[in-house]
Amino acid sequence: MYNMEYTSFIFNVVIGFVSGLLGLLHLFDVKKELVPKTGLIGLGCGIVGFVLTFVYAILNGLVFTNYYEGTIYKRDSDGAFAELDSGNKYKCLYYDDDPLNVYSFYAKYSDLGKKQYNYDKDYLESVSEGCKKSASSCRGKEYYTTTAIDDNGNACKFLYESNAQTEFTNKDKFDRFLTALILSLFICFANIGLALFGFLLFKGGEF
Repeated sequence: MYNMEYTSFIFNVVIGFVSGLLGLLHLFDVKKELVPKTGLIGLGCGIVGFVLTFVYAILNGLVFTNYYEGTIYKRDSDGAFAELDSGNKYKCLYYDDDPLNVYSFYAKYSDLGKKQYNYDKDYLESVSEGCKKSASSCRGKEYYTTTAIDDNGNACKFLYESNAQTEFTNKDKFDRFLTALILSLFICFANIGLALFGFLLFKGGEF
């Protein structure tokens, strides 16, 4: 995906500069006889640019929506990853009995923009320290047995991630993914336009 990102974006910058320069020259009546060749260049570059950028957009979308940030454990909007079942036995909220789904406990890249994966002042202040445990304790388990007492001396109803975020690095990662995806889609449309106008120039012979 990274290789496609650099390839497609660098290629689009180059063809954008070249097409803009050729268009500016023709606008000032320089080398008007070369307009059909310029159109052919625009047509070819538009098609190649679209293919490269579209392939990158697909790869980006697949990684963004299907791949996991392997160091961040999934939790609900309140930051909880387990709920009290009975006694000191907690049910892991994201357990999947499918042995092949080894990533059910991890957050996807598309989840990283949510508040529970970033700095949340209210969360840090509201959750009792005794109810905070490491979400890794639930990895591969349906139940997690532990003693968790809240500030009032009662058993915690939920267990919360103890390694809470103190900054917005995950939100930044989410924003970068989403921005690159949206930008690549805009560039795809621009390449379609470049190919279309290139074809019209090639067929018409006039700028």
